[in-house]
Amino acid sequence: MPHIDDHEDMETKELWRPSSPEKTQIYDFMTKVNEKHALSLKDYHALWKWSISEPAKFWEDIWHYTAIQAHKPYDEVLKCDNVMFPRPELFQGASLNFAENLLYPASAPDEDSIAVIGATEGDREFISWKELRERVRKCANALKEAGLQTGDRVAGFVGNHANTVVAMLAATSIGAFWTGVSPDTGVHAVLERLKQIKPKILFADNASLYNGKIHGSHTKVREIVADLSDLDILVVFEIAKSLDFNLDQVRPENGNVVTYHDFEATVQDQNAPLEFVSLRPDHPVYILYSSGTTGAPKPIVHGSLGTLLQHKKEHILHCDIRPGDRVFYFTTTTWMMWHWLVSGLASGATIVLYDGSPFRPFDAEGGNGEMAMPRLIDELQITHFGTSAKYLSMLEQAALNPCKHAHRPVSLKSLRAIFSTGSPLAPSTFEYIYSSIHPDIMLGSITGGTDILSLFCSGCPILPVYKGEIQCRSLGMAVSVFDYAGNDISASGEPGDLVCTVPFPAQPVMFWPPGPTGLEKYRKSYFDVFGSSVWHHGDFVRVNHQTGGVVMLGRSDGVLKPSGVRFGSAEIYNVLLKHFADEIEDSLCIGRRREGIDTDETVVLFVKLAPGNPSTLPELVTQIKAIIRKELSARHVPGIIDVCPEIPVTSNGKKVENAVKQILCGLNIKIGASVANAACLDWYRNWASEQP
Repeated sequence: MPHIDDHEDMETKELWRPSSPEKTQIYDFMTKVNEKHALSLKDYHALWKWSISEPAKFWEDIWHYTAIQAHKPYDEVLKCDNVMFPRPELFQGASLNFAENLLYPASAPDEDSIAVIGATEGDREFISWKELRERVRKCANALKEAGLQTGDRVAGFVGNHANTVVAMLAATSIGAFWTGVSPDTGVHAVLERLKQIKPKILFADNASLYNGKIHGSHTKVREIVADLSDLDILVVFEIAKSLDFNLDQVRPENGNVVTYHDFEATVQDQNAPLEFVSLRPDHPVYILYSSGTTGAPKPIVHGSLGTLLQHKKEHILHCDIRPGDRVFYFTTTTWMMWHWLVSGLASGATIVLYDGSPFRPFDAEGGNGEMAMPRLIDELQITHFGTSAKYLSMLEQAALNPCKHAHRPVSLKSLRAIFSTGSPLAPSTFEYIYSSIHPDIMLGSITGGTDILSLFCSGCPILPVYKGEIQCRSLGMAVSVFDYAGNDISASGEPGDLVCTVPFPAQPVMFWPPGPTGLEKYRKSYFDVFGSSVWHHGDFVRVNHQTGGVVMLGRSDGVLKPSGVRFGSAEIYNVLLKHFADEIEDSLCIGRRREGIDTDETVVLFVKLAPGNPSTLPELVTQIKAIIRKELSARHVPGIIDVCPEIPVTSNGKKVENAVKQILCGLNIKIGASVANAACLDWYRNWASEQP
C-alpha cells in the first residue's frame, strides 16, 4: 500500500497557525507545570509526553488548574500500575457533586449574566445564572418530593432545550443518574435503552418543532410509558401549548402523570433551598448507549468526576474556552456531544442550545437555508461552533460562502473555533472551511466516543492545523496505533487500530446492569483484543510523525482488506466528495467476504445519486474507478460499484457500515433499532441475495 503522504490530496499542508499562542490557557498551564515540577517543556508535544508518562501528577494539576469544586479533598490521585481493567480508582477519598460544579463554576460569573441561550427555528430564550439556579432548585425539590433518591434513574425523551438541562442538573444534584433520548428516536429504539435501566421518572416533550412543522409525540409517549413497568411519574414539557395532549392516556400503569408546570407548583415547601448531595468521584452521572446497530445497545455508565475533569480539560486547555464565551454544538440529547456542550457551564461559558433543523429558517430570498447557522453565529455572537462533518460537507457541496452571500452576508467576527466530529472530516472540507467560511479560526476536527464521553484526539490552540489531520492526541490520553499483533506502529506512520495504554478518569465506571454481567460486557468491549492494560477503541487511524497529527480512516470493524491490504472507508469517501460532489449525494463502502464462497474480500461501493444527476451508471463507474486509482492506488478500486436508494444511518447521522457488512457477508445478526432508517436495509438484503 503506498504511503498516504504520497497522494496529492493528503499532502501535509498547513492551513492555519495561531498568532498568539502565549496568550492561551494551555500555554499558561504548561508554564505552571514547568514551574511546579522544575521542567522545561517547550511545546505541546513535550507537554503531551509528560502528561502520559506522569498521569498522577498530570491529573492532579488538571484538578487544581480547572478548579474542581469538592466538598472533601482527595487522599490519593491514582494507584497506577497501568492496568485499565478493572477500572482503577482515581482521586480516592474525595467527594463532590457534578451539578454543583456546573451551576457554581469557580470563575463565579455575575449572576445576572447569561448562562444558557435556548434557540429554536423561531424563538430565543436567554437565561441568567440566577434564573438557571432557581429553576434547578424548583425542579430538584419537586423530584425529591416525588421520592427520587440517590442512585435512581431519570430519563428524558426530550429535545435540546433549556428545560432538559434543568431536569438533568436537578436529577444529578440529588445523585440520580440521567439518560437522554431524542424525540425523533423510534419507540422500539427508546425501549431497547430504557427498559434495561428501569427509570423511576421520565421527562417527555409533548411535541417537537422541526423544519417548520410541529410533530406531536403523544402516540410515541403512550407506547413508551406502557412498556416501562417501573415508572413512577411521567412529567410532560408543554413544548407546543396549543397541542391536544391527553394526559390520562399516557399515565403509567402504576404511577402518575403531570405537566411540568404542575410538577413544580405542587411542591409543599416552595422555599426549600437547592442542596447538593456529596458523592464519591466515581458516582454515576450519565448513562449513554453503544450504537446498537447490530443488536441491543449496551448501557455505558459514566462517573461524575471523570466526566467533569475530562470536559474541563478539553474545554479550557484544548478549546481555550473562557468565562463568557458562547459555545454551540448542533446535537441531539442522545449524542455524547450534548453532554460535552452542557459541561461548558463548568468553565463559566454561556452554552447555546438549538432545537430544530440546521437549515431553518429558509432564506427569505430563496435557497435551501444553508445560511441559517452562519446567521445564528452572528446573531448570538457564538465564539465556538460545533457540528458534524456531514453538515460541513453539505455546505461544501453547496459552495456556500457566508461572508460573501449575495443577499445578506454575515461577518462571523465572533467566531474563534469550529469543531467537527461524528465521522472523519474530508481534506477538501478542511480547505473549504478556510477558503470560504473563515480564514483565521482553529478548526478542531475531534474524535472520541460515547464509550468515554470525551475525546482521544482533539484540537489545540498552540498548534497549526494541517489539511486532513486532527491536531493532536489529547493531554493525558496515551493514544497509540497498534497492528493486529499488538505492536505499537505509531512512529511508522502506518495505519492501525487506535488504542490507549494508560488509565484515564473518563473510563466508564460500569456497564449496566451492575455486577458480573455488566463487568463482562465492559471487558469484552475494550479489553478482549489486547488485554487488561490496553484500551482497544476501534477506530482505524495513523499518526503523522512529522506533525504529530492524527488521520482518521474510519472504524476498524469497517476496515477494508482486499488482498490483505488494509485501508479505511474514509479514504474512498474523501475522494468521492472531492471529485463527485455534484453527482453523488452520499455513499457507503463495504468489504464483503462470504464464508465458503469468497477466497478474498471484495470492496463494494454503494452510491446514492444526487437529484438530477445526468450521468449514466457505466459512465460514472468508469470515472470513479479511474479517480480512485489515480488518487489512492489500484488496490483501493472497488470491485463492485452500484447505485442504492438510501444510505443507512444512526439517529446521529453516522453511516451504518458494520450492519451492511454483516448482511453482505451472509451473517444472520439482528439489526438494532439504532439504525434510524432501518427499512432501507431490506434493499441491501435483496441486493446480497441476488449476487453470484
